[in-house]
Amino acid sequence: MALEKEERIIIPDENGEEHLFEVLFTFDVEQTGHSYIAVIPAEQKEGDEVEVFAFRYEEKGNEEDDLALFQIESDDEWEMVEEMLNTLTDEDLT
Repeated sequence: MALEKEERIIIPDENGEEHLFEVLFTFDVEQTGHSYIAVIPAEQKEGDEVEVFAFRYEEKGNEEDDLALFQIESDDEWEMVEEMLNTLTDEDLT
């Protein structure tokens, strides 16, 4: 998935209500063959603590915008995503 500046996606919650998110980054893990996406709510107020959401994703069909999102359930996956987020955050600060 090629990301452009300030790419946004809509993610429905468990009640079917749609929420707009800004994509922070995506990355692939060669060992597992899985892809991951980290997003933040687009409606963050300045000064609020930023809540980051991460999902494993798969592209469905030929459409670039057609993604299937899956919750990250294992501790190993969470640690890997957090490590990637910390690495990217550290790079942005330098």
